[in-house]
Amino acid sequence: SSSSSSSSSSSSFDHSNTDNVVQNIPFTGRKRSLIEDARRDREVASASPGPSPCGDNLVFEEKSGKVRLSVLFALKNEKNAGFFNAGKVFETFEVKLLHLESRPGRQSKNGLSDDLEFFLKCEVPSSDIDIFINSLKRVADDVRTVQDERGKLPWFPQKISDLDKCNHLVTKYNPDLDRDHPGFSDPEYRKRRTVITELAFNYKHGDPLPYVDYTAGELATWKEVYRTLTAIYPSHACTQFLEGLQQLERECGYGEDKIPQLRDVSAFLRGRTGFQLRPVAGLLSARDFLASLAFRVFQCTQYIRHSSAPMHSPEPDCCHELLGHIPMFTNTEFAQFSQEIGLASLGASDEDIEKLATLYWFTVEFGLCEQNGAVKAYGAGLLSSYGELLVRANTLHMLGTLITPTHVQFSSTIQKAFSIRYDPYTCSLEVLDDVSKIQKVLGHMMEDLKILHSALERLGQN
Repeated sequence: SSSSSSSSSSSSFDHSNTDNVVQNIPFTGRKRSLIEDARRDREVASASPGPSPCGDNLVFEEKSGKVRLSVLFALKNEKNAGFFNAGKVFETFEVKLLHLESRPGRQSKNGLSDDLEFFLKCEVPSSDIDIFINSLKRVADDVRTVQDERGKLPWFPQKISDLDKCNHLVTKYNPDLDRDHPGFSDPEYRKRRTVITELAFNYKHGDPLPYVDYTAGELATWKEVYRTLTAIYPSHACTQFLEGLQQLERECGYGEDKIPQLRDVSAFLRGRTGFQLRPVAGLLSARDFLASLAFRVFQCTQYIRHSSAPMHSPEPDCCHELLGHIPMFTNTEFAQFSQEIGLASLGASDEDIEKLATLYWFTVEFGLCEQNGAVKAYGAGLLSSYGELLVRANTLHMLGTLITPTHVQFSSTIQKAFSIRYDPYTCSLEVLDDVSKIQKVLGHMMEDLKILHSALERLGQN
């Protein structure tokens, strides 16, 4: 965007090009057991020329130094001694079992043999993979690592506390490094920024959201920004934004004389749309930022722009977040739209992350809509910048060009061999990659349908 924008990068995430594309494997459904599928994959692999190294079959490489691995092996020892020996191997290497299946071996279908085949999914320290497999081969037969049906995928968080690992910062626009940053030549501003960003660096999920005691100078900058922007909101902002801002002024102390604290705003949002805030030290990578939206978490900065440029910031700051973004998160439809983008990003290729980031950019950041025949803004990059809000809205109105939000149709085209369901009770994600998990979810849905049916009956409706 132009230099007049409030934030030349979308809020707390980097919208940059990516080069690597992860190979996608289509999901064909599961009609057989995991072992049958594993055997099929093993036979395909054995027919391929050349050895297949263990590392080629790893899935979900963890940022914690662990990987998820699928293993197929057979036990031919009498009296289950092999199974107990295999268990000792798992214990030695602190292997975490995620799924285990057993079935009679190929030669035991007549019931005259105790041979068994095992298929397991496990989590193994990445540094121990080779020695773990070799140790397992000493106590079991026909040990193979097999290609998981989901293929090789980027790691993604599966519970809300995993967001502690989604902290990859992009260094551009940093006042310590960027000479064009308004605060680059102000050592006191840079020192203050370090104090505030340290609060975010030290934050872990479950901690109280950090409180910032803003200085008189910071409050003066906020006051100028607040006065200037709120003066043009009635004529340029969409209805949903205006309604959200009014709620925040009533409930969270929004006003020109006080910078709202994250803990107050977060508590209010959770009661409205289930979204909550998390402090962030700066500009996040697109993948990490989008992943947080899947959990209805918005990564929010707490530092403020430099006083020399109150109407401009080359990076997201608290004016951009609290004024540009937060009012829209009070709207249930917008909150759901944002979470859908986040869910679509999980396990997506770098190429698809770029497409989702572009979608986010032209909707959540710089989106415009038409209300009652007039062009209105709902994008945070517009609503937190006086120049952007006036120039872009007027220009697009003259051109007759509108960028409007829709449901994420693009997400259905992303090639992933699984679907993801968000559980709002545990704030965790469930990877739906086998029939049993899907059946379990359907069971819960049937219970909800019964409740709705009962409610209609009580109202005398067919």
